[in-house]
Amino acid sequence: QNEKELQDVVKQQEEKLLQLIDNSGEVTRLNAEVSELKRLLQRAETEAKVLWEEVRGKEDQVDTTYIQERVMLRREVDKLRQLLMEKEDENMRLTDKY
Repeated sequence: QNEKELQDVVKQQEEKLLQLIDNSGEVTRLNAEVSELKRLLQRAETEAKVLWEEVRGKEDQVDTTYIQERVMLRREVDKLRQLLMEKEDENMRLTDKY
């Protein structure tokens, strides 16, 4: 009886350890993803600054309202894409879980 209980406890501990290892790997992966996203954000901000400087130099030739509308629309599309990806990730987690 004691041996059976001991085996069950050892099995539970092994499962918990494996789960911790999985979680650790997930944290590492997410940290790498955050770093990549920060790098991409910085790059996008730099490109945006350069483009706005270019537009400011040609204000009489460029319809800035049109550009601002396009930027807002692009932001909205990006936000919707992000929401879609989050829902897809959530669905994947739920299907993996069950």
